[in-house]
Amino acid sequence: MHYRPESQNIAAPVNQQERIYILDSLRGIATLGILLMNVPGFGFPEARANNPSIYNETGLNFQTWYIVEWLFSGTQRALFSMLFGAGIILFMGRMEKKVEGIMPAMYYFRRQMWLLVFGLFDAFVLLWFWDILFAYAICGMMLFVFYKKSAKALMIFAFVCLALMTLRNNISLYRDKAVIQKGEIAAAIDTTVTKLTETQKQNLDAMLIMKKESTNDAQRTKAEKEMQAITGTYSTLYKVQGDKSIHVELYYTYYLIWDMLLFMFIGMAFFKSGIVTGDVSTKIYWWLTIAGLGIGLMLSYYQQQDIADTHFSHYEYSKQVVFNDYQLARMFRSLGFFGLIMLLYKSRKFSWFFNLFKPVGQMAFTNYLAQSFCGLIFFYGIGFGYFGKLERYELYIYTGVIWLLEIIWSHVWLRYFRMGPLEWLWRSLTYWQKQPFKRSSLNEKLLATDAIV
Repeated sequence: MHYRPESQNIAAPVNQQERIYILDSLRGIATLGILLMNVPGFGFPEARANNPSIYNETGLNFQTWYIVEWLFSGTQRALFSMLFGAGIILFMGRMEKKVEGIMPAMYYFRRQMWLLVFGLFDAFVLLWFWDILFAYAICGMMLFVFYKKSAKALMIFAFVCLALMTLRNNISLYRDKAVIQKGEIAAAIDTTVTKLTETQKQNLDAMLIMKKESTNDAQRTKAEKEMQAITGTYSTLYKVQGDKSIHVELYYTYYLIWDMLLFMFIGMAFFKSGIVTGDVSTKIYWWLTIAGLGIGLMLSYYQQQDIADTHFSHYEYSKQVVFNDYQLARMFRSLGFFGLIMLLYKSRKFSWFFNLFKPVGQMAFTNYLAQSFCGLIFFYGIGFGYFGKLERYELYIYTGVIWLLEIIWSHVWLRYFRMGPLEWLWRSLTYWQKQPFKRSSLNEKLLATDAIV
């Protein structure tokens, strides 16, 4: 890669005056917020991450699980997806002002392809099995054909994705119900009188397997095997995390595709309508906050009760629950939290709050991957080996420490450099040119300091 001055106007980093302040702040909030939901996956076996009953977690541990899941489950990833969608339109808009023909599309797809590579690095080198970059890269390529659509059309596409994701969740629920129902019919047959057919035997076996795998004993055994592997050598760690990464990357890309596209479409629509940039009436954000949190938290409360009442058993949950409304609850809660954040922004009384997160958002890519690296070093056996050793509430003390470190280092770094190290690498690879990195003048450093303070 070579830095070519004649092409600098195309690939030049976005200066402070061109940056959209609120987008950087929102991105910083979402980047740190994602760790809030990811940290159980870093610190606990997968089976335990969302199931405190495996080790009979009570008191503060159970309350921590309940509050985090009730309030925040899926919201930070939703906000991140919205900003990703807004970023698509922002990137293409800026490119089309600088170059003509197919060049904007070429830069865009090259950018997405490198994002896919970084996702694979996150999943198979840093061994973070809940990586989202790979799936985001694929979704971003799909969304290219929609970026010129109107805000109204984009919201229609979002509604279609919501319907499809809700349908998919409930198809899965009723497939599990069918397994249970067919198995129970077979189990009710008096085998001393009537011999089971091969199909009935298969139905019975399928139900019994589901029931057994849903027990705490089975989940605990699975968790303990995972703990042995992850606290062992790199080869055993890689085998377990690599297998999980393969499953999750395929799961996100196939099963959750409508989930991610839903919020990306909303982000694109909100950008075009000025909602995500704070350019509409405060009433819009009040409606989002009241309706979103009111409906979303109520739906989530009943979901939490269903999970607790069925003792975290997938078998019992599938048997008793009639309708899976997780996606509806998540959408309302996410829009509610977005509305609340925007109300704080519109009030102009919380500038300090948004200034705090702005540098984190400008380095969101670096900070996201840094969370994977810190998790690898702190929790896994090749590092400090705290995997499975902390209480659930202690995971959020760790989270607070990482938040503090990323806020401080983002502020300090951007006083001396134009962008984060991985943002620089990604941008250089996108334009296939070495990008300017250090701030070259005192004036630039003062502009960065002003933007931070």
